[in-house]
Amino acid sequence: GMERSRPLGPALPPYEPLAEGLDMEGLPRSTVVSVEPPPPPPPRDHLAWSLCTTLYANICCLGFMALVFSVKSRDRKVLGDYSGALSYGSTAKYLNITALLLNIFLVILLIALIASGTIVMVNIFNQEHQSLFGPT
Repeated sequence: GMERSRPLGPALPPYEPLAEGLDMEGLPRSTVVSVEPPPPPPPRDHLAWSLCTTLYANICCLGFMALVFSVKSRDRKVLGDYSGALSYGSTAKYLNITALLLNIFLVILLIALIASGTIVMVNIFNQEHQSLFGPT
């Protein structure tokens, strides 16, 4: 029949035989694979926070301004301009923080005014009620 010059199995890569007197113990066992560092995470745009600030605590339009900067930050991020996205995102963050602090201050002020002024308001209301309708 026909003689085949190639073996049937897949061709093996050529291996160099070990030098005389050297066994596998003398060779390094670890292989170093260089891995690129993972890309930095994209900057935060704080869109949800800005939306909540706009809807629930839009004092001096700070929430709306934060929402505008968050949308600008998201647009920059989509375009791949991470430094611009970081800048707009941090501006949105500080606007949100400012709006939050102002709202906390106003809530505390309102509670203090109600606590100190509520009794006066009730007394004034009772006096007007009695003078209009007479004693009940």
